[in-house]
Amino acid sequence: MTAGESHGSRLTAVVEGVPSGLPLLASDIDGELARRQRGYGRGGRMKIETDRVELIGGVRGGETLGSPIAMAIVNRDFENWVDRMSPAPLPAPAPPVTRPRPGHADLAGGLKHGRYDLRDILERASARETASRTAVGGVCRKLLGAVGIDVFAHVVSIGDVEAHVAAEMPFDEVRALARASEMACADALAEARMKDAIHDGSHAGDTLGGVFEVVATGVMPGLGSHVQWDRKLDGRLAQAMMSIQAMKGVEIGAGFAAARTRGSRVHDAIHYDAAVRRFARPTNRAGGLEGGITNGEPVVCRVAMKPIATLKKALASVDVKTKEAFEAAFERSDVCAVPAASVVGEAMMCIVLADALLEKFGSDSLAELVRNVAGYRAQLTDY
Repeated sequence: MTAGESHGSRLTAVVEGVPSGLPLLASDIDGELARRQRGYGRGGRMKIETDRVELIGGVRGGETLGSPIAMAIVNRDFENWVDRMSPAPLPAPAPPVTRPRPGHADLAGGLKHGRYDLRDILERASARETASRTAVGGVCRKLLGAVGIDVFAHVVSIGDVEAHVAAEMPFDEVRALARASEMACADALAEARMKDAIHDGSHAGDTLGGVFEVVATGVMPGLGSHVQWDRKLDGRLAQAMMSIQAMKGVEIGAGFAAARTRGSRVHDAIHYDAAVRRFARPTNRAGGLEGGITNGEPVVCRVAMKPIATLKKALASVDVKTKEAFEAAFERSDVCAVPAASVVGEAMMCIVLADALLEKFGSDSLAELVRNVAGYRAQLTDY
C-alpha cells in the first residue's frame, strides 16, 4: 500500500508478507528510483527531485525481519508548496484549481468526491505516486532474485517509431542494451529516431506515448491458478500494468497479433528435453502463461502508454465552478515518459510475481523459501 501526494512532504509505502532474512539495503531500492527518473523527454520535476528511500520499519542490520516493511521518499519540492499542501490548517486559503485538464483524473475525481478544488484529486492521481511503487518493486525484485527470477523491460516504440529486436536475440543481450540506453531501447538506430520524434513533438507543443515490453526470466511453471478468475496470473498482471498512470493497453505474449493469425501458427508446441528432464517450447507466443498459470517459459507483457495528457498545445475544457469554457492551463510536464514507465512496469511485474511466489511457497523466512523452491524444481524433473 502506498500513500502521499505529488507535492506533499513525502511518499510512503508499506509492504507486508516479505519473509525474514532477505538482504535489503536502501541502495538496492535507490538504483531503481534513479532509473525511473531518467530518460530523454522528461520534465522539470526530475531536475528538482533526487529520489532516495528511507527504510523506517521491517529491516534491521541489512535484513528483513518478516514484519511489515515501511519506506519513505521525501519530496524536495514540498518546500515550495507548504502554503498549499501542508496537512495543518493553511494560513490563508489556497487558490483552488477549478479548471480540469482533459486526459487527467481531475474532473472524474472531482465529480466522484464532490471536490471543487481539483488539487485534492490531481495531487494523488499524479504519476509521482509511481515512485512509491518502484520502491516496493525494488523489494520484490530482491526476493525474486533470491530464487533465480529476473525482470527487465525495454521500449519497443515511441509514437510511430518502432524498434527492431531480432527474435533470436538472447534476453540477456536485450536487457544489457536496454539498460545502457537513455530510451531503454535495445535498437540503437531506433533510439536516435525516437529522440528526434520527441524533440519534434516538444517543439510542436505536443507529447508522445509508446509501447514497452516487460520480461521475467527464470520463472518456474506453476505460479498462478486456473481455478478462479481472480487468481489467474495473466489477469493479475494485466490489472497491475493497467493501473499505472496513462496505460491504455496490455498484451500477453503474441497478444492482439494472435487474434489475426490461425491457431496452428499461434499455439506453442511442447517438446521434452531429456538431457535436463524438463518440458520446453520452441516458441513462446503464449508469453509464458497458459490457463492463468506460468508454464516455465519467460513471462512477456507489452504495455501501451498514451501520450502525456498535460499539453503546451492547450485543449478545450470547462471551469467546474463558473461553467465557462477555457483552454486548459499548462504546468511543467514530460514530453515523453515511456522509458520511465517501463521501469514502473518492471516494478509491477515484480510485485505480482513476488505475490504469486509467496502464495505458492508460503514461506516465513528466506531460507525456507529457497528450500521450498529448490524442492519444487527437483520435483518437476520427476514429472
